[in-house]
Amino acid sequence: MILDFDAFMHAFVTLLVIMDPFGGLPVFMTLTKDYSEERAKRSSHRAARVSLVLLTIFVFIGEGVLEFFGISLFSFQVGGGLILLLLGLLYVLNITLGDDKDYSRDIVIPMATPLIAGPGAITAIILLVAQYGTWVPLLAMLLNLAIFWAAMYYARYIKKFIGEQGLEIMSRIMGLLLVALAIEMIHSAWINLL
Repeated sequence: MILDFDAFMHAFVTLLVIMDPFGGLPVFMTLTKDYSEERAKRSSHRAARVSLVLLTIFVFIGEGVLEFFGISLFSFQVGGGLILLLLGLLYVLNITLGDDKDYSRDIVIPMATPLIAGPGAITAIILLVAQYGTWVPLLAMLLNLAIFWAAMYYARYIKKFIGEQGLEIMSRIMGLLLVALAIEMIHSAWINLL
């Protein structure tokens, strides 16, 4: 199997922008602020494992799910683009949708899904598989999960190094890229339809 490097880079960057480890890092640090360092690291392992299982499932059966429900790739691409557009705007404008749940006992649910393996990542995985086949998106997803895991595992060191303001700036930049990516996704869906 020869890997198409351009396709891999497109899939990797798409998932990197959508999964946004820099945006997820402050959430992880907030949720684990009362944890010992060892417990926070264990939580990073669990969140990464659950995300891996969820995203891998969609790599292999995502298109089948669309076919089962009779959803066209065009509809899914436009719908997914709108979700990504909304997520990007939330990042750029620093708007938080309220969530008053207490995750002090276990943070795996908000971290693994919807934060890491959320609607945006699942949408992107299905569309990337339709575009490039199975292996390119799978490898791009694995590399992104490794980056997100490392960001969570070393969260306290990263925060000391770049500070909260640095994380905020990086998250805003990722949000802007996500808005552009969403518009491109919707545009290409229309081009393909026509």
